[in-house]
Amino acid sequence: MVDLGRGLRNALAKITGAAIVDEKAVKELSKELQRVLISNDVNVRLVFELTKKIETAALDLSALKGMSTKERVVRVVYDQLAEMMGERYEPKLKKQRILLLGLYGSGKTTSAGKLAHFYKTRGLSAGVISCDVDRPAAYEQLEQVAKAAGAPFYGINKEKDVKKIITDALVRAKEDVLILDSSGRSAFDEKLVEQLKVLNSEFKPDEKFLVISADIGQVAGKQAEEFNNAVGLTGVIITKMDGSGKGGGALSAISKTAAKAAFIGTGEKLDDFAAFDAKKFVGRLLGFPDIEALMEKVKKITEEQAMPQNIEEKFTIRVFYDQLKAARKMGPLGNVFSMLGAPDLPKDMVQQSEESLKKFEVIINSMSKEEREDAMLLRKSKGRIERIAKGSGTTPDDVRELLNKFEKVSSMMESFKKDRGFRKKLEKMMKGKGVDLSAMGGAGAG
Repeated sequence: MVDLGRGLRNALAKITGAAIVDEKAVKELSKELQRVLISNDVNVRLVFELTKKIETAALDLSALKGMSTKERVVRVVYDQLAEMMGERYEPKLKKQRILLLGLYGSGKTTSAGKLAHFYKTRGLSAGVISCDVDRPAAYEQLEQVAKAAGAPFYGINKEKDVKKIITDALVRAKEDVLILDSSGRSAFDEKLVEQLKVLNSEFKPDEKFLVISADIGQVAGKQAEEFNNAVGLTGVIITKMDGSGKGGGALSAISKTAAKAAFIGTGEKLDDFAAFDAKKFVGRLLGFPDIEALMEKVKKITEEQAMPQNIEEKFTIRVFYDQLKAARKMGPLGNVFSMLGAPDLPKDMVQQSEESLKKFEVIINSMSKEEREDAMLLRKSKGRIERIAKGSGTTPDDVRELLNKFEKVSSMMESFKKDRGFRKKLEKMMKGKGVDLSAMGGAGAG
């Protein structure tokens, strides 16, 4: 099965690389899109409806005036895919109660921690309540997840009466956002429905989120309908969206139900979680840069980590080390490259970059304070390089590679200092995104 994003990008590449884009080329694109979407478990009827709309809109010369035929086709594909995948979810940033529902293996407990972290990073306090009274070790697992998220944990270990657990939690909990993790099942059944109705009645949630795994594909639609009929969902959280080829199938299936996608989980870390935005999601699939998401990550890192406060500060290996750590905090490099509109870099290249970052950190940790402040000490001494290589479990060539990288970045920083015109343009763009370059060692000095 072809990865959904790669398959869509390959299909569009044939159009954008064609000398002439006519009706025949559009119909060939339509067939290729059908093949990619159906192989990624998107409903066949939906696929044919989508490609029919794409053909009609792409060949309508009166639409989207001012664009070339190629640009119009790409825009139409983007718009129609976004419409098929759903809408944008706007989280309510206020005091609320959230009930999480789902079958076994959906990622419900992990999502409870991610939700708590999500609301905490937006200025609200959040606590989690363990009401999974069926699964062995569910209490202990959620307790660990809550601890990782820095969220207060509520529950009564070994207690089977959910009414008692909820009453106790509501008396003690003072947080703005309370997230309740309910019991799951291997399949939807009447016993589960009965328990969920009790939870719904006792907890009185403002939000009822079904948690499902992206890899169940079209079945997501059926699950959403079943849970919605039982207790009335307000949204769906889709987990495992990082590598699942069936993510598109799950999203498109859910978008046709009364319950819409609310959040998506894209990895194992607490930060690998975001409110769903169909246009952003499709943009990433098609390889469009998501500068806004990248800037959000940069902004968060500059707030969390002490970075060089002024570009006029001497650029040393110590400063370089701080920036390497910041780069690591941005998450997997593959995700960062995807935000930059380069999702198809060879995996070995991305892997090599990840490994280089880790190796450079180990090497710098083996340097003395003086060496971190003055790289010339290393260039002048073969003995220092050999000592650092031995101390870091690397080779002298690895240490020299780090020095070469450092010197290239240092040279680039010097050029950046001198190019006032470029700096002003970049500063203007960054400030529009709420990012202060002076806190990154990126600008701000005149």
